[in-house]
Amino acid sequence: MAELSRRKMLASGGALGALGALGMATPAQGRTPMNWTWPPSGSVAGAGDGSDPRWVWDEEADPLLASLLDRGAVPEVNRLLWDWNRNDQPLPDGLPKDLRTFMEQARRLPSWADKGKLEAAAEFNKSRGLYLNLLNGVGGGMLSTAIPKEARAVYYSKGGADMEDRVAKTSILGFAVGALNAYRPDGNCIVNAVKTRLVHAAVRHLLQQSPHGGDSIPISQNDMLVTWHTLPTFAMRKLREWKVPLTGAEAEAYLHVWQVTAHLLGIKDEYVPATWDAANAQSDQIMPSSMGPTREGVELTDILLGQLAEQTSPGSISRPLCNALARYLVGDEVADWDEIPREPVWGPAMKIAWPALVKFREGLIPRPLVPEAAWAIDEAARQYILFYLTKGKETKIDIPVINRPERAGR
Repeated sequence: MAELSRRKMLASGGALGALGALGMATPAQGRTPMNWTWPPSGSVAGAGDGSDPRWVWDEEADPLLASLLDRGAVPEVNRLLWDWNRNDQPLPDGLPKDLRTFMEQARRLPSWADKGKLEAAAEFNKSRGLYLNLLNGVGGGMLSTAIPKEARAVYYSKGGADMEDRVAKTSILGFAVGALNAYRPDGNCIVNAVKTRLVHAAVRHLLQQSPHGGDSIPISQNDMLVTWHTLPTFAMRKLREWKVPLTGAEAEAYLHVWQVTAHLLGIKDEYVPATWDAANAQSDQIMPSSMGPTREGVELTDILLGQLAEQTSPGSISRPLCNALARYLVGDEVADWDEIPREPVWGPAMKIAWPALVKFREGLIPRPLVPEAAWAIDEAARQYILFYLTKGKETKIDIPVINRPERAGR
């Protein structure tokens, strides 16, 4: 009953429609429902009321974006924000007063942000960029399409109709977090995180007007945490699995840059894990009930891998190689949900070649011991990263004003 009351309070603020609240508790594909027990003492805030994040959204941004959309202000806002690109750049003149007030607050780093750790994270991203971009790009992308709520939110929102543009806009934030100047004055991580927060609030409002919106409010705090764990938590676990050498200070710095980013995206501090142990415990609790197959996820996966294959080498073996790489990163269960084909040649080769390539890169084995297939895999990984990086540079994050256009006969 407390959960229903919180939801009604949010709805009464104008941000959220009167939809069936019980849909929020529905697990993916009948998997065991989550019982929220993660303690707020494990967060960067160190305290909190312990509210289940499935019933918490963005109490500041949601009513604001609903108001901007309802009064037709978003196209002009997008025009004004188009050239707002640097962390130290003043907000443009002409923004609605309520939006300006919100953004001035939202762009501030939290009091617990550590500039030394942010600088160390930038150096870590530089030295481990290939691994991290691959894990956050291919790995995080394939995981996200196996999250039913996220897959449907992407598919039926405006971005689902143009996945190249959608992927480009997603990559903007990912590469901003990994940039050397991410949180320096001349960087753009703050800008892109705040813009993404505005987009999330707009999608919450718009998707409830879609016939495919479902019975739940999209992008809850829990949904954002699930996505967050497909990025730093997944990446760190893979780095450990691959035995990539890293110091405790490097691991802590990498966590910190994503903690700060979570805050700027609107995740409440009481849900942001303070340590890797806390992050792993939270991930283990929320991920299993959040994942599973959907038709939309399968279609999105096929589009994503198809884009990569076309970029790397049209008409060659690149699509089977991309399939094998994606399956290797996320594992058979997720790959089966996404209907990523098993590749009889590249699949077994990947399991041998990639660990050898990692060891070579870390100076643990000499080049003659690296299988020849590893260099094709290495090039595929590089092309993937180049594809998303260059696409990201061609566009900017803007606030949607419509859902995915309905096609005739759907």
